[in-house]
Amino acid sequence: MQQLLVLCVLLASLWTGCTGSGDWCYQTQFTCEHQCNAPEKWNHANQDCAGKHQSPVNIVTRKVLKDERLTPLRFENYQQIFRGSIRNNGHSVQVGVPHTSTVSGGGLPATYKAVQFHLHWGDNGGPGSEHTIDGEQYPMELHIVHMKSHYTDLSTALRDKEGVAVLGFFYEKSNSANKKYDPIINTLQSIKATNGNTSLPSISLAQLIPSEQNMTSYYRYKGSLTTPGCTESVVWTVFEKPIPLNLDQLKAFSKVQYHDGKLMVKNFRPVQPLNGRQVFYSGGSVVLVSSTLLMSALVTALRLSQSD
Repeated sequence: MQQLLVLCVLLASLWTGCTGSGDWCYQTQFTCEHQCNAPEKWNHANQDCAGKHQSPVNIVTRKVLKDERLTPLRFENYQQIFRGSIRNNGHSVQVGVPHTSTVSGGGLPATYKAVQFHLHWGDNGGPGSEHTIDGEQYPMELHIVHMKSHYTDLSTALRDKEGVAVLGFFYEKSNSANKKYDPIINTLQSIKATNGNTSLPSISLAQLIPSEQNMTSYYRYKGSLTTPGCTESVVWTVFEKPIPLNLDQLKAFSKVQYHDGKLMVKNFRPVQPLNGRQVFYSGGSVVLVSSTLLMSALVTALRLSQSD
């Protein structure tokens, strides 16, 4: 068995073939039988994946720069209930979203309308997020993909250097189930196989993410799609507040399958170099807390001075 593993590693290091822009995979899909372009070879699937402004990245909190323009985002029609479809696209679980939900403000260069959302996860609740914070990888990450409101399709928006805005949310393990996720969790069994597609019960974007008052702390940087073609046209907003799911809910995603029947696990791209890019931070609740503490300290000091 060990000899077979060594042989596979050797083949992987020698493999340069796999032509075709769609012939890419995650590391967990690569086998001796299925020799595809794993993440370190994605530039063979699409040369843009070797660009200098790639995503995801590791966000080092001591190096972020506070930006006063990163005010709370404005969400329109995120509360709107819709009945979409959920699909296993061979690399993730994806849900199409009506183009009526928009996000703006918070330093975004335009108003962006929602197009779809999808997720990246680990193995049975293990590390699986794409972005990391100070090297910490969360169990899962949600991406809500938006395009500038005047575009009619994503491919056109991607030709604009700021044409796409993606909102990224981390997940954390909790002791209790998050019932708001039942519509998604309960449909995963029906889309285990690649291209599996089924109707989604009534849902809203707002129920999947933290409340607006818990979304004032976030990171912002310019990057790319995290799958080929890796187009560098994305304004990234990565929120600090994670979404709770219990272990059973997280494990449910690991039962989805790739096209060859292998379990879809660890479907995340490794973090990419910043190459001189600056990550900005909104401050959000941290500023509010520090202001409160400062005021409390001033009041205490004033009382002590008066008592003297």
